Amino acid sequence: MNYIVFDLEWNQSVYGHSGEHPRMPFEIIEIGAVKVNEDYEIISEYSSLIKPRIYKKLHNSIRSMLNYDEKELKNGKPFAEACAEFLEWCGEDYIFCTWGASDLYYLQTNMDFYYMDRLEFPLKYYNLQQIFADIYNSDHTICKLEKAVQMMELDADEPFHAAINDARYTARILAAIRPKDLFERYSYDIYRHPKKKEDEIVAFHAGYMEQISSEYDTKKAAMEDKDLTTIRCCKCKKKCAKKIKWFQTTQNSSVAVGKCWHHGYMLAKMKFKLAGGSDDNIFVVKKVVPTDKKGYEEIRKKQDDLREKRKQKRRSKKENKKEHAS
Repeated sequence: MNYIVFDLEWNQSVYGHSGEHPRMPFEIIEIGAVKVNEDYEIISEYSSLIKPRIYKKLHNSIRSMLNYDEKELKNGKPFAEACAEFLEWCGEDYIFCTWGASDLYYLQTNMDFYYMDRLEFPLKYYNLQQIFADIYNSDHTICKLEKAVQMMELDADEPFHAAINDARYTARILAAIRPKDLFERYSYDIYRHPKKKEDEIVAFHAGYMEQISSEYDTKKAAMEDKDLTTIRCCKCKKKCAKKIKWFQTTQNSSVAVGKCWHHGYMLAKMKFKLAGGSDDNIFVVKKVVPTDKKGYEEIRKKQDDLREKRKQKRRSKKENKKEHAS
């Protein structure tokens, strides 16, 4: 099997949201990729500029990063031609590797815009940005590609923000870290999600549990699904005792804590994602990871702080009503 390490550059409307095409807010203008074998050696490369169809003028923030301009893009290939060429170059037995999750998302957005055949589902890939963070950052926070190159003391001999160069840098980082458990560190792309309950994705890998749900009409309906809200140990898969019930931390996320009597505390997180289309359905990405007593206490404090804020807000509303009434 080969690793296809790829990077994209994309452009957007110079007029902001008002000038966006509803089906393609970001238009790909460059594809760069390297094919890496199981010994982490680069054995082939692919690179192509894309002739823009929607956003022909470069956004100022994009222009400042790139090493080319509109004149060179005019000589690029149409996206559908370049993308088909790229996918054929990938071969048969491969897995995508990217620095972050955005590249796969925008690749599929552009493919859908041109009504191209879709990528396989469910789609596994390696998010090397997150893998790097999990290995080298104690708090698992992600960093930019340039910083990772510096941290690994790799030669920065080519300009960043050229797709082929960034793909090479990402491949060098992969070769430098060589995680023995790489096969366990895959992620699931969520550009597409399960439509039916029986197609839901549940995986125990890389020391955590990952679940991608089917669609729900509302967040309330999701939280009423006992299968979704049950916390299972990411090591033995057994049901955990509830220590902190699910509570909302932001508009689109909730957390809870359970305890496995064999493996300790488990931190569960949910993110609510819009399903897209003409309705308001949502789906859920759920993750369960091991934590400790300190992590449990931090979540408890966060819950208490949020409760106190709500109480203060209610008190403030009551006081305002009294003032208006008087």
